[in-house]
Amino acid sequence: MKITQGNINDRSCEQRKKSHTQLPLPGVAPGGCAFDGAMNALVPITDAAHLVHGPITCAGSWGGRGSLSSNSMIYKIGFSTDIEESDIIFGGAKKLYKAIVQLERRYKPAAVFVYSTCITALIGDDVKTICKTAAQDLGIPIIPVNSPGFTGGNKLGNQVASVALLEHVVGTAEPEFTTLYDINLIGEYNIKGEIWNILPLLEKLGIRVLAKITGDARYKEICYAHRAKLNVMCSKSLLHMARKMEELYGIPYIEDSFYGLEDTNSFLRDIAAKLGDRDLVERTEKLIAQETAAMEAALAPYRQQLQGKRVVFYTNRIKIWSMISAANQLGMEIIVTSNQESTEEDKARIKRILDQNGIILDQESPQKVLQIINENQAHILVANSSNQDIALSAGIPFLNINQERHYHCAGYAGILAVAKDLYQTLTNPVWEQVRKPVSWEV
Repeated sequence: MKITQGNINDRSCEQRKKSHTQLPLPGVAPGGCAFDGAMNALVPITDAAHLVHGPITCAGSWGGRGSLSSNSMIYKIGFSTDIEESDIIFGGAKKLYKAIVQLERRYKPAAVFVYSTCITALIGDDVKTICKTAAQDLGIPIIPVNSPGFTGGNKLGNQVASVALLEHVVGTAEPEFTTLYDINLIGEYNIKGEIWNILPLLEKLGIRVLAKITGDARYKEICYAHRAKLNVMCSKSLLHMARKMEELYGIPYIEDSFYGLEDTNSFLRDIAAKLGDRDLVERTEKLIAQETAAMEAALAPYRQQLQGKRVVFYTNRIKIWSMISAANQLGMEIIVTSNQESTEEDKARIKRILDQNGIILDQESPQKVLQIINENQAHILVANSSNQDIALSAGIPFLNINQERHYHCAGYAGILAVAKDLYQTLTNPVWEQVRKPVSWEV
């Protein structure tokens, strides 16, 4: 089920409020629903099994986000009860219980998350009671996730996931020890291993990540996340969880990002300042200076090749900041960037970054982007895969920054990775072939 949304900049306040409460239309298209949002938020808990109580098609997008694990791989297996017509008539409760038992006996997961879907919610299967019974019989946590897709969109699914964690997981165990520098990272899903660029920086400062919620997480660490001294919000997807943990456990939270140089520096500084240790603040400044100097030295060869090149960013993804930061560090000229799904803070930052000739697009218009590329003689288009035809029409290099990418762009190392990718894309000889006329037109 998918919510169809127009451009937020062209709609009134009342229209925007209405769109947030509009329910998805059953049968229109898979994805983008509450089930998707809950699954995306919880599946990165790597040593838990994730069981979809519904038709097999509901698990069709399993593992599409590319969250990586440093240990257990159970989360990579998509389990489903595969509800059929007879189950709709007679109920799927027995089938669900049997599936949980078989799953536990074969895979021995640390816990099992059970996701309700549109069909099983409509036929009235009591997933919560079944999970409670199975947990008592098997002796492992079985967590119900009330996530039928028709209840709302992806954001509601994120909130459903946070409710499940708060009600059934957080506070159910204690860590072996605590430190003054224990923090939780909330809303980071370790796409392509991005969190592994950040953990070494925190370790150098003596800051311990008590729980990762949920990228490369273990079930047990989320159980004792309530003992952290600070929650760091890496994205707004699980903002509800951070707010409730402040209310329930008195844990303050800050919102930060580690994509791009400016954001990475602020991420480290804000954590040190919030933990309130003067020595930690001083060590943080030294680390920032060292990492920045090392990054500048590593970027120098790429800067020589890319300085002055004109780049068009046409994407609404949050991680565009790593691209913009890298382009600035390399001396590239940013011609245009998209404004869709940007917050007011994002819009202000975009205006500061672009010079007076820069263009900010408010609407999805491939034809307009192609026109701007041609008029400004842009050298490269950075966008998601659905816009590759724009670059092919213009005959310029195209860099895909979908979440399916094969490198991580977080932190200082991420800026270097982006620079390398920009360089390799621009210098790829295939684009010379693309610009040549086809043989039958010569």
